Amino acid sequence: MADGRGHSRSALEVALERALAALGRGLYRGFARRAIASRLAGTREISRTRIELARGAPGLAGLRIAFLSDLHAGNYFGEDDWLAVCERVAREAPDLVCLGGDLINLFEHETHLLRKGLALLEPPLGRFAVPGNHEYHAAEEPQLWRSVLEDCGVEVLWNRGLRIGRGGASLWLCGVDDLRRGEPDLAQALDGAADHEPRVLLSHNPDLFIDAARAGVDLQLSGHTHGGQIVFRGYTPLRHSRFGFWAGHYRREGAQLYVGRGVGTTALPLRIGAPAEIAIIELRREQAERGPS
Repeated sequence: MADGRGHSRSALEVALERALAALGRGLYRGFARRAIASRLAGTREISRTRIELARGAPGLAGLRIAFLSDLHAGNYFGEDDWLAVCERVAREAPDLVCLGGDLINLFEHETHLLRKGLALLEPPLGRFAVPGNHEYHAAEEPQLWRSVLEDCGVEVLWNRGLRIGRGGASLWLCGVDDLRRGEPDLAQALDGAADHEPRVLLSHNPDLFIDAARAGVDLQLSGHTHGGQIVFRGYTPLRHSRFGFWAGHYRREGAQLYVGRGVGTTALPLRIGAPAEIAIIELRREQAERGPS
């Protein structure tokens, strides 16, 4: 699989990240904290996207997934900010909540900031997560991250999948390790899926979509790019996808990809032209939507 464990941070990268984290902790206090949090929260959008799937029984029609990625909890996104996001998600009453990686910023203990918010999310079909590259920035083996999430009732889909049932129908929900810093294994994640079931894949990095489409994935949900985070006239200096999967809905070889812009920010508390996003994905049956010919 391309890029797995392919990038280790240099000493300069580590030093720069830690310096930015220290700067962030200094800025995100008192009045500055309230001003930054208020400005970011005021531009955070709830997007609603319907995605038609060719596979799947009628019972899956209308299934709603809340997809949240790139919180970067720590510097500019604290416990109260996450609570506010989770309150908005709870009001949407999704069937599933999927967390798409980079939930923390640079330190494993930041995972504890997620506990209270996660307690507000009780979707009937469960809560699921995959790691992103920042989980590996925080620890070479992000076991504390995993144990805290599992203690909160979140299933971590680390190169594995499981069957989700609804209305007499089922889908295969699976997830993989991070493409840049981990060891993603698509074959292992898809092992067990039935031919008639749509396969929904969680992958932090959208660039895995090239392989996922070939492997028969119906829908991939990803983050990582922040939608560019800072975009001027369609240009962004933050190029986190080699294939141009910046934000929104893409199709390839019968497969579909949705790239969320992320809930938080990294490096600097700025979003220009790429507002933060709480993504609500509603699954529809392709045939049912089109009706009889």
